[in-house]
Amino acid sequence: MFLEEITGQLNLESRDYECKARLDHNNSAGWLKTVAGFANSSGGLLYIGVEDKTGKLIGFTRAESDIERNYFNNQVNEHIFPRPPYKIEFLRYTVHEKERFIIQIKVEESPVKPIILKYNNVPSIYMRREGFTGGATYEEIIQMSIHSQKAEFDTLISDMDYQRKDFTHLLQFHKDHAGGKALTDKALASLGFFDSNRKLANGSVLFRDNYSGGKTDIQCSVFSGLTKGSERIITVNRFSGSITDSIEFAMDFVRQRMNHTIVKQGTSHIDISAFPERALFEGIINSIAHRDYFLDGTQIQIDMFLDRLEISSPGSFFQGTALGKTYDLSGIISKRRNELICGILVHCNVMEAAGTGFDKIAEDYKDADEAHKPFINSATDHFTLVLPDLTYMNGVNDSSLPEIEFVPVPGGTAHAKEILSYCYFTARTAADIAAFLGISNSTYLRRNILDNLTANGYLITSKQSRTVYYKTNREQVRKG
Repeated sequence: MFLEEITGQLNLESRDYECKARLDHNNSAGWLKTVAGFANSSGGLLYIGVEDKTGKLIGFTRAESDIERNYFNNQVNEHIFPRPPYKIEFLRYTVHEKERFIIQIKVEESPVKPIILKYNNVPSIYMRREGFTGGATYEEIIQMSIHSQKAEFDTLISDMDYQRKDFTHLLQFHKDHAGGKALTDKALASLGFFDSNRKLANGSVLFRDNYSGGKTDIQCSVFSGLTKGSERIITVNRFSGSITDSIEFAMDFVRQRMNHTIVKQGTSHIDISAFPERALFEGIINSIAHRDYFLDGTQIQIDMFLDRLEISSPGSFFQGTALGKTYDLSGIISKRRNELICGILVHCNVMEAAGTGFDKIAEDYKDADEAHKPFINSATDHFTLVLPDLTYMNGVNDSSLPEIEFVPVPGGTAHAKEILSYCYFTARTAADIAAFLGISNSTYLRRNILDNLTANGYLITSKQSRTVYYKTNREQVRKG
């Protein structure tokens, strides 16, 4: 029998097909190139148990086909990264009333490129071109990177199988936060928790009860004063486990150590916690949901000081807010970095689908004075949410702003020194500056203050899309 008799396809050994009588167990690089080449181009079909020139069926017994499939999976997992998406099927036929199988492997175009084959510690990139596989050219590698769909860590498929019994903590977490409703396999499948072969996505693995990798590491510390460098560390606790366990660990750590006070109002009193419960929860959820899980050797950092709580997450805001510091939490728009993890947290009712977590934090602090307003610091490799301690009367003192010296600004206002200090290290928007000064983001601010500083050479402007950023001109202004 021939392959076209059971598939109906005649154009074998073309751009989209390749046949192997057997996988070479002594040198798997030969056929691994084909898999990587398919994934780096538009996908393709690999048939095992079929002569490559004639399409004649060689086939396997049931036991042999299982062995060959397992060998294929093991070699791909060991040598190809990221793991390309593919689906394995056994095609059954009979010869002289005996059952035989060939293996059909449908390799899909990878959403993230380039796919790299590493064999004998030598990394290589391959492309499929009109019936043969060869090394990718420099131009092809550049094009792959440009046109990659940029899938994130959590949506890529792992080599681990889905077993419901491995997710009892997630199931209980969902029940606790979703009104007692059960989390079904159907719901998980619709979220992309596992694929059609019931292989878990990378993000799903992080929810397993016994997860022990470093992707979810959290370090929580308590400092005796206002800074890290000059103050004694009272407590350092480290945790690594499932995402749901990480959330509960971080919440418990802060709850057990934060301050509480009572404010009398006439004949009654108000209980005040250092950090509003909802704001604390939203901050921790946000750090986990938007963490860059591609960054190994990193951790979420939760630091408690006398005046504030800092929650830092690896990775900058994903295609969102510009770098720097902002008090305008409600104005932050950040694209989800981890669609699967966010989807699961939304389904568990601990995260808003509309991404309004920062709005809730701002709402919880709406009655606080300027020294007790929460803010975000975003850098190229991390972002930090700062929640002021509402029981600390002095609020948060920003010691990051430098003392500066400059010739008086012609036509300048009393805000000039504050603005030039605030913009000395980091470019700021007019909204950032207005929030920092505690004034409205008005036409007067932009035209009479910022434009004047710019016209006289004290501020330098740049644009990203339609937004203007202001940064202090260090040739005109120097640190004191």
